[in-house]
Amino acid sequence: MKKTLLAVLALSLVAACSKPSQPASQAADNSAEPREAKEVVGRVNFDAAHPVITPLPCLMIATYDKDQVPNVMMAAWGGQCGPNRITFELSAHKTTENLRLKKAFTVSFATADDVAQSDYFGTVSGTDVPNKLERAGFTATPSPNVDAPIIDQYKLTLECQVVEMNDDDKGGACVVGEVVNWSADPSIVRPDGKIDLAKLRPIVFDSSTNTYRVVADSVGKAWGSGQQFMQ
Repeated sequence: MKKTLLAVLALSLVAACSKPSQPASQAADNSAEPREAKEVVGRVNFDAAHPVITPLPCLMIATYDKDQVPNVMMAAWGGQCGPNRITFELSAHKTTENLRLKKAFTVSFATADDVAQSDYFGTVSGTDVPNKLERAGFTATPSPNVDAPIIDQYKLTLECQVVEMNDDDKGGACVVGEVVNWSADPSIVRPDGKIDLAKLRPIVFDSSTNTYRVVADSVGKAWGSGQQFMQ
């Protein structure tokens, strides 16, 4: 079943996590003049402002604070960065503080069935609303493998230990976690032991229109659909 992890997380954008000496939004050479983009003929050009990167996952990062109060937030800048590693970048959040403290987290995947709750978790800070899980009608169970909560209502969850955390100068961080276990609700597991994304219905963030879109349809076979060009 664990081979399915690659297929599930391949939907995500892989974030670069080299340790920054300056905010990632700045150019490598601050003394250089801003480079003016040249238009690509025959296309609509947007310069460098707010590029659309797709797909952006809706990763639900769950952590405990010092009092073991569970918290969860949505992150879009992240993805798989190794056979059993996941990475994401956060600005200054309650979650960022919890990660520094506990060195552990769980990752679940927002779906079409819980889009309202997941969006709420990504909108409201755990600092301001410490009981936001309860307000959304969600519950949490302690992970048996890491010091982090498993959000019961999410049907696919990775339990992770922090192996690298590179802080920036604004309170944010780029995090790399190692998956020590992952589990799924039986309702989304096929008879062959693989995850059925059509039943899970995970969502991705469309940064072009600020909307969520469902991932479900199969349109080809990995390492198979391109065989027609290899004859």
